Amino acid sequence: MKLVSGCLCGIHCRHDGGTREREEVAVLARRGLAVPVCPEQLGGLPTPRPAAEIACGDGHDVLAGRARVLTKDGTDVTEQFVRGAREVLRLARQMQAEEVILKSRSPSCGVGTIAQGGGTAAGDGVAAALLIQEGIPVRCID
Repeated sequence: MKLVSGCLCGIHCRHDGGTREREEVAVLARRGLAVPVCPEQLGGLPTPRPAAEIACGDGHDVLAGRARVLTKDGTDVTEQFVRGAREVLRLARQMQAEEVILKSRSPSCGVGTIAQGGGTAAGDGVAAALLIQEGIPVRCID
């Protein structure tokens, strides 16, 4: 069993209410081989919601208390991002997920690259960072 970013399965859970459906991921969910999740929704944020970025670091820094997640208008949503990451980890453990497939460049799900400052920066999103720290295999799809 796998967990996958809900937006990759066609679920309208992105910050703008849209999706980033990828057929190769959506088919896994349709066949019952993957469960879609959205860390931001699991953390209590609504859809749609203001776009957010990690300020001064990446998800590892957020988890260590060295960085914050802020919306474009400056609202601090760090608590919701961390809560959502913990929920994804809980689900991954409960389901004994062999892999978690995440959306690239997301402040929650990005693996290796996150959106930052109008461009991209090296780093992992909050949920990705927690999964990596806990030894859960993650993979990113653009």
